[in-house]
Amino acid sequence: MTDVNARIDELVKSTDVVLFMKGTKEMPQCGFSSRVAGVFNYIGLDYSDVNVLADDELRQGIKEYSDWPTIPQLYIKGEFVGGCDIITEMTLSGELDGMFEQNNIAYDKDAADKIREANG
Repeated sequence: MTDVNARIDELVKSTDVVLFMKGTKEMPQCGFSSRVAGVFNYIGLDYSDVNVLADDELRQGIKEYSDWPTIPQLYIKGEFVGGCDIITEMTLSGELDGMFEQNNIAYDKDAADKIREANG
C-alpha cells in the first residue's frame, strides 16, 4: 500500500462519515462539492471534510483508491458510497436516510424530509 493509500485508508476509517471534496464544508470550491456539503450541513450531519485541493497527491490518490473519477466522494463507515449524483439520488429517494439509520449516524430527519418535499 502506498503512503497516499495508507493516508486515505486512515481518513475513511477514522470517522463515520467522510466527504472528500474541493474546498471545505464551510467554503466549498466547486458546485458539486457545494451541493453535497449544503445538504449535509442542512440536515445537521456530523461529517469530516477532506479538501483535496490542498494536496495534489491526495486529489489523485482518492480517485485511484475508490476507482471513481470525480470529486466529491462520500464514505460511510469506511465504505465508498458515491459522488454528487449518487448522493443526490440517495437523498431524494430516502436511501441515504436508511444508510444513516442503519449505521446509527445522527441527522435531522425533518430537514431531510423538507429537501425531498422541495424537490418532489
